[in-house]
Amino acid sequence: MDARQLGELGERIACHYLRADGCKILRRNFRAPGGGEVDIVARDGNVLCFVEVKTRRAGGVGRPSDAVDECKQMLIERGADAWFKLLGRRDLRWRFDVVEVVLDDGCRPEVLRINGFF
Repeated sequence: MDARQLGELGERIACHYLRADGCKILRRNFRAPGGGEVDIVARDGNVLCFVEVKTRRAGGVGRPSDAVDECKQMLIERGADAWFKLLGRRDLRWRFDVVEVVLDDGCRPEVLRINGFF
């Protein structure tokens, strides 16, 4: 499995996890003009969530969320801005979340949701 396939698998697992946790998935892989992107746009009750999914294989160094640096946060923020422009409103409650997915061959994935990551 290459990095792209690993990421896609992680996003599918994250969507399943979020749905099971009561979220409604509104969009996956939202790309904004100008380079912004959001892996998952979801609604958690009355809160709009812009979710970054980070997937790693077990045994790696550090947490998957360590990869959500300032540059990545800026891209997610651009994606969120574009989403609000499409909606034509910004008067909603919203937050930036991260879902970590750690895969271990033959075992159930470890999933951690971090609400309000930045």
